[in-house]
Amino acid sequence: MTTEESLALYGLTPKEADLPQIRAILDREAEIERNHYNSAVGRKGDPRQREDDLAMLSCVQLFAYGDLQDVLRIWDAKQTSMDMACYLDVQFLCGAGLEETKAYLSTLDSENAKEALEYILKCEGGGDFNGFSPQSQLAGYRRYFEGG
Repeated sequence: MTTEESLALYGLTPKEADLPQIRAILDREAEIERNHYNSAVGRKGDPRQREDDLAMLSCVQLFAYGDLQDVLRIWDAKQTSMDMACYLDVQFLCGAGLEETKAYLSTLDSENAKEALEYILKCEGGGDFNGFSPQSQLAGYRRYFEGG
């Protein structure tokens, strides 16, 4: 699957029925990145390259749908390598809204959720969420992927 194929199939704002496929694409891209990173540091891994913007597009699509269940999936993808950590915006975690995401993560009893929440709070304190709304963020992603 390429970025163009995913965009043609699901658009930026997918239907609920499309979410399992989009989640599988993001999981696959994260695994490829994880294996590529492991290979680069001397471990056995998959030498294939991930499709450049496919992980980002999958995050945009999940962000646009705004299901809180996807927050930790996106967080996991973000944590696969230093490249992915920089490449996937912290805002992707907050498709349901910043306050809603923080409240959701605070209810989960996992180290992953705690780390994601701490990261969001740190980024919020640093100004990464100034003027943030899911709608305005999606408009920026729309310009990036659709040119308008």
